[in-house]
Amino acid sequence: MSDLFDPESVALLECSIDGWLAEFASTNPTIEAIDRGEGDELRWYVRMRGEEKEFITIWLTLGQRTLRYETYVMPAPEENVEALYANLLRRNERLIGHHFAIGVEDAVFLRGDMPVTVLTRAELDRVLGSLYATTEQCFQGFLRIGFASRFM
Repeated sequence: MSDLFDPESVALLECSIDGWLAEFASTNPTIEAIDRGEGDELRWYVRMRGEEKEFITIWLTLGQRTLRYETYVMPAPEENVEALYANLLRRNERLIGHHFAIGVEDAVFLRGDMPVTVLTRAELDRVLGSLYATTEQCFQGFLRIGFASRFM
């Protein structure tokens, strides 16, 4: 298997992402902070202030072939587990470019990835907006299912 993007091409994408995120932060008051990951992995953390969920942090990870993106939605449900997971699966049917997933310690995440060949400023903006909007739309409903007794 050949390298799709050589290290120089990945470095150019890295600079582009840095610039696009800086521009988003300067024009979008929802964005609270943008940080970079440490180590060899090319990773960004975009922290946004939500309305339904206080903060939404989206992790972006640039690889040689893909940009992976994900956000933590909620902890593992304490009750109505089957109903919550059924709801997640039904919502996945309508989502484009990302999906709900069960991750570490059965927490709920929203994840997706795209080939770096289609990565543009507009596409990155769409990804951030889509994850933000989906989390905001679903968060309270998911809590009311997975932690129902706390809302009585």
